[in-house]
Amino acid sequence: MTASTVSTASTAASIAGGARREHREGTHSEVAQHDGSHRHPQVDPLAGRRAPHDPPWDVYLTGTVFLDIIFTGLDSAPVRGTESWARGMGSSPGGVANMATALARLGLRTSLAAAFGDDHYGDYCWDALAQGEGIDLTPSRTVPGWHSPVTVSMAYEGERTMVSHGHEPPPEAVPAPDRPPRARAAIASLTPGSRAPWIAQASAGGTRVFADVGWDDTGAWDLAGLPDLAHCEAFLPNAEEAMRYTGARCPRAAAHALTEHVPLAVVTLGAEGAYAVDRRTGESAEVPAIEVEALDPTGAGDVFVAGFVTGTLAGWPLADRLAFAGLTAALSVQEFGGSLSAPGWSEIATWWRKVQSVEGQDPAALRRYAFLADLVPDEPVRPWPLRRAVPTIGFRRPA
Repeated sequence: MTASTVSTASTAASIAGGARREHREGTHSEVAQHDGSHRHPQVDPLAGRRAPHDPPWDVYLTGTVFLDIIFTGLDSAPVRGTESWARGMGSSPGGVANMATALARLGLRTSLAAAFGDDHYGDYCWDALAQGEGIDLTPSRTVPGWHSPVTVSMAYEGERTMVSHGHEPPPEAVPAPDRPPRARAAIASLTPGSRAPWIAQASAGGTRVFADVGWDDTGAWDLAGLPDLAHCEAFLPNAEEAMRYTGARCPRAAAHALTEHVPLAVVTLGAEGAYAVDRRTGESAEVPAIEVEALDPTGAGDVFVAGFVTGTLAGWPLADRLAFAGLTAALSVQEFGGSLSAPGWSEIATWWRKVQSVEGQDPAALRRYAFLADLVPDEPVRPWPLRRAVPTIGFRRPA
């Protein structure tokens, strides 16, 4: 199935920006509890699929949490020997926290295994994830004497430049449960040339594993160097990665080639959107991107994956999953700070209500996102109390 083209992208983008401003000025409300400890937005995309004996978690992740410091409003990249002033600055948890936060804000019960430094940065990241987002950190550990990894990100002209610093925690301090917790899904970042035993364990236990991959610094670009891909249900590389791994000359052909190794291939196409192929059903779909004026693209890829996983677990058609993933990513780049830029359901609902009210709106564009009507209530959704990246880590949110 091929999705219709969204020809009102720029209009939708301006509406989305207005929706964010409206949300920040709105009132906050309490959110539901799960087992007395886990907080969720009031929209549960899996409500109709939950059963008494389900796994306790919807998604499990493991990885490195960074403290991200983000500078925005730069006119250009810093020039050697000069001083550049940024018009905006924020701080937020980063690294694997980007994905975990995006999942939690979409209503998925999320469990994260990560090492945290015992410094102020580590305390801030732990509090932001556990208390601010309701993410389960039971598998995580605070490592005495280890300082938190830090990334400084500079956003300009829709791009970003990053400088990072950190040291590997002691091997004995890295959270590595004998068996991953029971979860509907897990998201793994594959590393060329290495194997993560927990991925096979999770898959053997019935967990659906979704994988992305980083740039192959070795230059090998050999799918045999990704042994854990055999245990994955879906693989979500970008277009350049997909073509290099398969040798295909176009990303769509690369997606089809990848289905020889994994059941579901999703290739992100940047400004063109995304393309996906499901080998099991023979279904394919392509959805164009929503054009936006990006403030900070940090974490947008993670938000896209979180949106796609949400739609997959909810059982949506492939094209709807791609559209939802692209929408959430588009909303996220209009805030700065990787993890804390992720949208919640109030923002998604506001975008959907606003875009329908635009005079002369293309009916085909509206039909592409019509599935949202069954997800968001007719009445405005009470805002999920989203934290945003603030200039100083020590800032406290007003009561």
